[in-house]
Amino acid sequence: MNIAIVGAGALGLYYGALLQRGGHDVRFLLRRDYEAITSTGIRVYSINGDFVLPEVSGFRRPEEIGVVDLVVIGLKTWANDQYAALVGPLVGTGTKILTLQNGLGNEEQLADLFGAARIYGGVAYLGANRGAPGTVHHLAAGRIILGAMLAEHTRDATQLAELFSAAGVTCTAVTDIARARWEKLVWNIPFNGLCALVQRPVDVLLAHAGTQELVLKIMREVIAAANAQELTEPIPLEYADELLEFTRAMPTSYRPSMQIDRAEGRPLELEALIARPLAAGRARGVEMPLTAALSALLDLP
Repeated sequence: MNIAIVGAGALGLYYGALLQRGGHDVRFLLRRDYEAITSTGIRVYSINGDFVLPEVSGFRRPEEIGVVDLVVIGLKTWANDQYAALVGPLVGTGTKILTLQNGLGNEEQLADLFGAARIYGGVAYLGANRGAPGTVHHLAAGRIILGAMLAEHTRDATQLAELFSAAGVTCTAVTDIARARWEKLVWNIPFNGLCALVQRPVDVLLAHAGTQELVLKIMREVIAAANAQELTEPIPLEYADELLEFTRAMPTSYRPSMQIDRAEGRPLELEALIARPLAAGRARGVEMPLTAALSALLDLP
């Protein structure tokens, strides 16, 4: 399969490298790592075993890539206004588009441009950071949950999940991608938000009784907002405790993406990760005061 990776950060590089190793024709849309990757390839340091792809197809412009079978989007959500320019030249009659971005609203924005029938959403539970140019460090997890935007394309979503599974990624297709997105937000909002705010890694937050309790309370706010939506089944409150255990098993001093972005002076994914979930909760009568306070503090100039 011909696959384009749009958004070659840690997520895009990691999954794209696995797909190429699995035998697919993967083409990376690159910016700052272009010279390194096109000259020496991609090096992956992974808990599942390190590997190197010495030859990688890297391009500066989507027009150079051309039409592909599948577009995998790993862009930061603050760059979604570039969808038309970056994804448009890659889309042909049979092209599928899979967004692995965080937060809410990505599938809808893509559907407005390219039609809902070709849009798939995925939630990636991946602990990975970029290293030197052309390198990615896979530190934890890696599974993907994905689904079609339109229910009648669930069979195609299953085929996409099988494609990732064959490449070594634990991947499951679901019929309710909205529920999967909210499940990820239960982790993303407190940990991405608080770690970015206080510039401390996840293990420090869990080691302090006060911040651990704050994380748990924010998780419960998000679960309440999620369960006010039209999900196929509610998210149990116990899911918050499961996520705490999942987080305790992560590498020491793991920094979520928003913490790294804020430390390095990049824009934050506040709209997709926090503002839209807040608005969705309020629209169903669910107030989220701790989440709102977190949003306001992160939005300070």
